[in-house]
Amino acid sequence: KAVRTGWEGTELYVQLVSEGKFEGDTLNPYFLIKTADEAFSLWSPTDCDILAEDWQLVNA
Repeated sequence: KAVRTGWEGTELYVQLVSEGKFEGDTLNPYFLIKTADEAFSLWSPTDCDILAEDWQLVNA
C-alpha cells in the first residue's frame, strides 16, 4: 500500500492487486484506490503521480 503525502482529497491509499481470475479468465495486476467513503475504485496513475516524489509506503 502507498499514499502520496500531497493528496488533499478523500484518497487514503492505493494498493496493487496481484494477478487473479474472473469468470475463469486471467486478470492482469491492477491498482485499487481506497477512499474515505469506505469504497474501493479502480485507479490509474496520472503522469504527475508517476513522477511524484512524495509517495510513502503505509502499513497494511
